[in-house]
This record gives sequence, C-alpha cells and structure tokens, in this order.
Amino acid sequence: MSFSSADYPADRFIIDARGHELDLRPGAPPHGAHVMGILNTTPDSFSDGGQFVTVEAAVSRAAEMLAEGASIIDIGGESTRPGAEPVDKEEEIDRVVPVIDAISQRFPEAVLSIDTYKPDVAQSALEAGAHIVNDVTGLRHHPETADVAADVGAPLILMHSVGAPGKLTKRPDYDDLDQNVFGTLRSAIETAQSAGVDHIVTDPGFGFGKSVSENLHLINHIDDLLRLGFPVLAGISRKSALGKLLGSEDEPVGTDERLFGALGTTAIALLRGATIIRTHDVQPTLEMLHAMHATLQS
Repeated sequence: MSFSSADYPADRFIIDARGHELDLRPGAPPHGAHVMGILNTTPDSFSDGGQFVTVEAAVSRAAEMLAEGASIIDIGGESTRPGAEPVDKEEEIDRVVPVIDAISQRFPEAVLSIDTYKPDVAQSALEAGAHIVNDVTGLRHHPETADVAADVGAPLILMHSVGAPGKLTKRPDYDDLDQNVFGTLRSAIETAQSAGVDHIVTDPGFGFGKSVSENLHLINHIDDLLRLGFPVLAGISRKSALGKLLGSEDEPVGTDERLFGALGTTAIALLRGATIIRTHDVQPTLEMLHAMHATLQS
C-alpha cells in the first residue's frame, strides 16, 4: 500500500509540538515514520521496570535512544501492566518531572512526551519541558487533561482503551470491535477539540483489552482509522499479545524474545499508514523502517 502525503491536510498531519514540527503524513516522514522511544521511570513496568528509576539512568537511556535516531522520547511514571498498583499523582510527578527537566536541559532539541492520563501530572510535566501528552485512557477518566494540553498548545495522543486504570488490559465483550474503537476515539477527539487542542494523534491501543487476533486485526486496518482524519501511532513493542502469538496462550515467549514479532507487525502498521512507532527497541526499528522505506521508494 502506498500513500501520497498530499492526501493528508497539513493542519492536522504536520503537528507543532510546542515549537518542534513533526510531519506525520503517511508517506512523508523520514523512513516513513517517526520512532518514539519508551522510557519508563517505574519500578514495575512489564518489560523494563526498575531499570531507569534514577535520573542518571533515565537520562543515559534517553541519550542512547536519541543517538539511535528516536524522534520522540515517551516518559511514563505509572505502569499499565496487568495487576500493577495505582500510583498517586504526587508520586508520579516525583518520578517523571526530574527526568523531564534533566533531559530537556541536556537535550533541548529532543521532543518529549509525558505518558499520563492525570491532568496534574500532565501540567507538571509540561512545565518541566514536555511537549506532548500521551493519554492511554483517551480522556475517559480525566477529560480536563485536554484543557491542560490546550492551555500550552501541546499535542494530545488519544489511545483506545476500555475500563479503569489498572485494568486496561482486561478484555471486555465487544459487540463490534471496530465500531467500539472508532466510536471511542471519535468521542475523545471531540472532547479534545472542544477544549481547544489543535494537534491530535490517535492510537488503536494494541495490547489493551483485545485478544491476539483483535490486536492483529487493528494493526492490519490502521488505514481505516486514518478516516478519522488524524495521524496514527502504533505501540506494539514487547506486548503480551506478541508473546502469545510467538508462543502460546499458556506459554508466551518472554519479553526479550519478541523483537522480530514486533518488527513484523510494525512493518504492517507502517504499510497501513501509521507514522509514529512507539518502541523499546529504537535502533532495530529504525533499521527496519529505513530498509522498508528505501525499498518502497525504489
């Protein structure tokens, strides 16, 4: 599948991340998509929990991902893995703000995203130097997060999920998955626009409350999601659905054995029009994107 960047309006697909321009038109970005590197400052994230809880370790990891070619660093202070304990806003702020401040001081050119659904955390992160707000609840629990983003002109990433924080990975019974995803994101977009958010990115929520086949279906139909009129992010990296796909429901492969599965599904996401790829594995992802883009352009 090929895309023409001329088919996507610049006012929606070229976003201003508080002074940093990101071209998110399918077919336009370098290598076809921008890579968002994951930086968890949590002790209990499913893949890298506890590795980057100090400011020094987090800044070092950010430096590594930026050197590998990440366009965005997504910083999170609360795990969304199954069974994770909720984190109050004060603790989440304590985890992320010193890291954001340190990275923005050392790498002023870096685009930083705060992975939170809490308005107070988003506010503190934006004041510390973050440029984008990434809400995994799609404003369902705190619609005022949109007001926080709008007040400073920050783009807002809206992910499809169902249920309460801490239970976002539990699968509900869908009457129609596509309709649920499309309708939920459309409602979130309306909320964000009503608050005055100018730049929006959607995310189908791979790994959040869907079966393996449903997750794969959403990736294979990202082009349908583009009909909402906004760029699409694909966050596939190391998710449990990959573990089950590459192993079995009862014996999924470990997180360190999911890279090739992630790259394969990411390739489909790119071909279907995703223009932000959220990943723990920046360099392998960029190498794959570079090879795909060069081949498609030849």
